Amino acid sequence: QVQLIESGGGLVQAGDSVRLSCEGSGDIFSDYAMGWFRQAPGKGRDFVAAITRAGTRKGYADSVKGRVTISRDNAKNTVNLQLNNLTPEDTARYYCAARQTVTGVWYGREYEYTAWGQGTQVTVSS
Repeated sequence: QVQLIESGGGLVQAGDSVRLSCEGSGDIFSDYAMGWFRQAPGKGRDFVAAITRAGTRKGYADSVKGRVTISRDNAKNTVNLQLNNLTPEDTARYYCAARQTVTGVWYGREYEYTAWGQGTQVTVSS
């Protein structure tokens, strides 16, 4: 099972951008479809973006579409999330997730993932 560690969060201002990274270890990273989720205080974990094993297909939540880009570098065992034009509503803990698969699809539901990182906090001030 792959282990995941996120980085790149912090305190930013509204309108800023942030780039989150997630590094995998302990298994063949390219065997995993990857996703990003976020959890705001007092709320459930919501899907943000996902990407297939080879990075050829991507999916985004409607709430962030147009402001977010997911990408991966299998040579470096990393998946990244670029968030632009941040608002206070983007304040949340952001989690990287992995699902081992032989298919070329991405997954948008929390229960579809089997490995999770500890998360990285993004706080957007107005």
